Amino acid sequence: MAPPKFMGLTGRPLSLAVSTVATTGFLLFGYDQGVMSGIITAPAFNELFTATKGNSTMQGFVTAIYEIGCLFGAIFILAFGDFLGRRRAIMMGGSIMILGVIIQATAERNATPLAQFIIGRVITGVGNGINTSTIPTYQAECSKTSNRGLLICIEGGVIAFGTLIAYWIDYGASYGPPSLTWRFPIAFQIGFALVLAIPTYWLPESPRWLLTRERHTEGTAAIAALRGLEVDCKETILQRQIILDSIAASGYAGKKTTPLKACFTGGKTQHFRRMMLGVSSQFMQQVGGCNAVIYYFPILFEQSIHQSHNISLLLGGVNMIVYSIFATVSWFIIERAGRRKLFLWGTVGQGLSMVLVFSCLIPGTEAAAKGAALYPAEINPIKTRQKANALSTCSNWLFNFLIVMITPILIDHIGWGTYLFFALLNASFLPVIYFWYPETRKRSLEEIDVIFAKGWAEGNAIRSGKGGWRKGDRYVRAAREMRFLSDEEIEGEQRRYGLVDDGEGEGQVEKAMGVGKEG
Repeated sequence: MAPPKFMGLTGRPLSLAVSTVATTGFLLFGYDQGVMSGIITAPAFNELFTATKGNSTMQGFVTAIYEIGCLFGAIFILAFGDFLGRRRAIMMGGSIMILGVIIQATAERNATPLAQFIIGRVITGVGNGINTSTIPTYQAECSKTSNRGLLICIEGGVIAFGTLIAYWIDYGASYGPPSLTWRFPIAFQIGFALVLAIPTYWLPESPRWLLTRERHTEGTAAIAALRGLEVDCKETILQRQIILDSIAASGYAGKKTTPLKACFTGGKTQHFRRMMLGVSSQFMQQVGGCNAVIYYFPILFEQSIHQSHNISLLLGGVNMIVYSIFATVSWFIIERAGRRKLFLWGTVGQGLSMVLVFSCLIPGTEAAAKGAALYPAEINPIKTRQKANALSTCSNWLFNFLIVMITPILIDHIGWGTYLFFALLNASFLPVIYFWYPETRKRSLEEIDVIFAKGWAEGNAIRSGKGGWRKGDRYVRAAREMRFLSDEEIEGEQRRYGLVDDGEGEGQVEKAMGVGKEG
């Protein structure tokens, strides 16, 4: 029997289609991050939206209100994501973004343009919040262990390319008629949203979500299609068995939605610890200062070194080219260097760059001035993954709003001190990452469950006097010391650490499929 197909595709081509759609979602995310940078101080924009002219607080508000919409979208997924599923949520997010863009781009002088534009920004943000809460989870649950890190890292990398496109479209549109200066860059993102929303209809649902909902036949078909296997072959059944064991280990097997309180539990699965690792990674990503530069690069140049609007836009476009080039470096080293090293070196580099900037600006003369989507999606266990990832995204957008809102005000009032503030924050992140972030490279999602169960068991042994004290966080140590496991070994380790009882997994499969376990 041939492997099942979606969109006429199976195996690698189907996985590539999933990755293409997921990547488009983050290209759109990056575009929306950068599009306001060249618009917010454009003369044509300020003439229509007069409250933004020369007012750093209003400029920050109009830009940052988008993040509030994103926060609402993430909260929506937190409440309803497990019910909707991954595909429907992505299609909904793309459709809502299109509606928000239309509202923004049609603002006219003879009405209340600023209110309409702000409402459109919020609605667009809601759609993006839904997407950014869902797409990493969908990608992680549909990917193979060997390339999951690369694929989700590419998603994060194309954010830079989306921002690059936004900057250069802003720059090109600045030479057009006044209305084109801001309407075209805003409206252009509809193309990305259509590519995101329409093809998703024909893609497979996440097999892990389907099995969690006890839709076993569809889940098995999705596994087989994504792997290019027959439905009843041994490898398909083994993959389904491992996922079912992971669902059973969560303690919420048979429930179609996971209660929020599950994210705050400990024990073998360490839901709360793993959720906080994801939340903290998003927090550090936002408050480290990178988004202050992404959102406001032209304003920073205009106000810090007094360049013209045109030159600031041009330099912003060049900066985004450099940003995009270096964003691709992680694609080639993510599975070699691992997550921890990229976190650490990225934090060091960002902190040093902030030190350099504020050092150049201290004299006050113009001459002197001349790895986080991935982690929340894979670190959390299957049953709480959607809600924990949504909470991480809430953290992302809440602190994104804070930074985007206050950056113009900080630059206005303390100048170079803004960069010193970001440099100190980056320095404070290093010990947190080093001591508490386990490495997950080349690990399957179910293998990560075993790492936390092993760490929890070692902690119990130490507390009961059966194990000696050993330096370092036990979860970080467990990730470092545990060898890479095959699918068959994962099943054995799940039982060894009590994630599932002997016979429990077989019983689930027999109940679902009417057959015994193969092999």
